[in-house]
Amino acid sequence: MSDTSLPPSLPPQRADVIVGNDLLPDSVSVVAKPLSLFERVYNLGWIRRLAILVALAAIWEIYGRTLNNPLLFPTFTDTVTTFAGAFVQGELPRRAWASLQVLLIGYGLGVVLAALLTALAISSRIGTDFLETMTSMLNPLPAIALLPLALIWFGLGNGSLVFVLIHSVTWAVALNTHSGFRSVSNTLRMVGRNYGLRGPAYVMRILIPAAFANILTGLKVGWAFAWRTLIAAELVFGVSSGSGGLGWFIYQAKNALDIPSVFAGLFCVILIGLVIENLVFGTLEKYTIRRWGMQS
Repeated sequence: MSDTSLPPSLPPQRADVIVGNDLLPDSVSVVAKPLSLFERVYNLGWIRRLAILVALAAIWEIYGRTLNNPLLFPTFTDTVTTFAGAFVQGELPRRAWASLQVLLIGYGLGVVLAALLTALAISSRIGTDFLETMTSMLNPLPAIALLPLALIWFGLGNGSLVFVLIHSVTWAVALNTHSGFRSVSNTLRMVGRNYGLRGPAYVMRILIPAAFANILTGLKVGWAFAWRTLIAAELVFGVSSGSGGLGWFIYQAKNALDIPSVFAGLFCVILIGLVIENLVFGTLEKYTIRRWGMQS
């Protein structure tokens, strides 16, 4: 019989193996290298973008001073001074607001039309064929090419501007949205079906969140197309009707050979583009696809 009073034998410890409490917490340390001030600043995205803008402004200023011909290329300082003067006088804010009002109408109608076409496309095969055919036909067609027809059909004024804006927005938004819906995995589709989702609920809870990265890209591309189309169209319609927004402001400054004012108008167009891109779409992207882990 074995003697149960004896303690159980322990396996022999090897010299190259540390077991039990031999590994003390204070014997292990994590080396954390502190970031330098430059690295901390460089990790801020807005600082990097600001540095790029400052570098471009410096190049602009140096080239303008080297050329020394304000009639051809004013310096950055002259442009900012002219911009500030027109802004304080109220000319630029009034022109910019006139352009943005028309833009919002055309952009909104274009997005609604794109949503209807995409809904038709995902509901039937004939709808898909119709959207793909119309997109392949009309998406490569420049909106500026429709200006003569817009003048004939809608006359002078905002109606013609809205028409070309709808054309600029619709196909870019519809194409990206439809591509996003088609890229949704079958697993997510089956999950939605298993939960009994049908119709609008299925689209809102499954398709749109899964395809929102493509949808947001389409909205951004449509905005860019609409903004540059509007400025170009205002140059033509402003000449015809004697009114308009930033495009008409630029055209008037060009006729008066006030080149700093031309650059100030272009500078205002760029600033509005930066604000919309970073403030509106950047915020929307931050609280949707980045928050959902769909984009780093």
